[in-house]
Amino acid sequence: MLSRRILLIARGRALRADAAALSKSWKLAAAHTQRATFHSTHLLQAETVKVPQMAESISEGTLKSWLKQPGDTVQADEEVATIETDKIDVSVNAPSAGRITELLASEEDTVTVGQDLFRFEPGAVDEAAPKEPKAPEESKETKENRPSDAQLEQTPAPPSPSPEEVRKKDPAGVQEGTEKKELKETSKPAPAPPKAKEEPAPAPRVAGSRNETRVKMSRMRLRIAERLKESQNAAASLTTFNEIDMSSVMELRKKYKDEVLKEHGVKLGFMSAFAKACCLALKEIPAANASIDGDEIVYRDYVDLSVAVATPKGLVTPVVRNAEGMNFVDIEREIAALGKKARDGKLTLEDMAGGTFTISNGGVFGSLYGTPIINLPQSAVLGMHAIKERPVVVDGQIVIRPIMVVALTYDHRLLDGREAVTFLVKVRDYLEDPRKMLLTA
Repeated sequence: MLSRRILLIARGRALRADAAALSKSWKLAAAHTQRATFHSTHLLQAETVKVPQMAESISEGTLKSWLKQPGDTVQADEEVATIETDKIDVSVNAPSAGRITELLASEEDTVTVGQDLFRFEPGAVDEAAPKEPKAPEESKETKENRPSDAQLEQTPAPPSPSPEEVRKKDPAGVQEGTEKKELKETSKPAPAPPKAKEEPAPAPRVAGSRNETRVKMSRMRLRIAERLKESQNAAASLTTFNEIDMSSVMELRKKYKDEVLKEHGVKLGFMSAFAKACCLALKEIPAANASIDGDEIVYRDYVDLSVAVATPKGLVTPVVRNAEGMNFVDIEREIAALGKKARDGKLTLEDMAGGTFTISNGGVFGSLYGTPIINLPQSAVLGMHAIKERPVVVDGQIVIRPIMVVALTYDHRLLDGREAVTFLVKVRDYLEDPRKMLLTA
């Protein structure tokens, strides 16, 4: 019994000793451990973003600008690059949040649909600014041994040795330095006499600048030039003019513009009146709303009105769909929305596709007369001009009225002179008495 008890006690002491040693080992190991950090961005494989599909009729474009550079972070759907085509500008966006690693094309390069454009490393993007590294903390002993600012101020600077002390310590060095100083003073050249001031020669006279700057034409400008020349070569263009007394339309606008702006948030202009008058006249003269397709004439029961909008990159013609069923406010709202998209460069191909008749308002730039060019395959285009006060005869009396000259350019292959003139006269009659539009509609 005694021997068994002694054995149990010995085993218990051994177990406690092993546990104590293991605990001590864990504590020593824990002091040298480091927390592991994982970055998911580096674990994911980089993706290659390609040139997106732009439209059925567009297969290539010009890379105009990179909005991001390698190393920049992007959010999902953030714009990375802009590609210019002959019709629209296409934005290339990031498929998800991550980081740009490599650009595979340069600006002004021609890129095709499906071509590799840039490499992209997906992953969560930390938008917080990186924290500055903290300075290492001083130990307690260093802080205690470091003298305070007051002690540093009270500590006197060591006195500089007097010349007598220096001479006693190193008489040869002092004598040598004195001799060198005297030698330098004697070897200095005498100062030269002052020279007379020379007047600068007069600059040659230049008659004027003769610099030249060559800029590559954008794809849109090249396409516009091609389309305009194609229209001149293909259509048998002819232009007829007329004058419109704008008194009634101006009075209508002045009376209701504030009410329309307050209730609908739309500015009432002249474009809605001209668009509505053209839609009604196109119903009566359907050839002006038709087009030639091969050896056939295509007549349409609807009016898709193309409105010319000037942008920094060129003239574009977004389309107001089914304008024949809209009122003044609807037309103004749609034209304002399309104009904003055009100026912001956000027009899509769907916004400009089609169109059966075009209105161009050169009057906003002060144009008095002009002959607009037909937007093929359409058969006619109406040109508006500036409003000027002129003396006119009304009921045998000479009065001053606001007059606008309008021009209709038409394709003589499809419209005869009688139809073209009749169309323009009907537009004039509707605008000089807008109440007729209510009777016709």
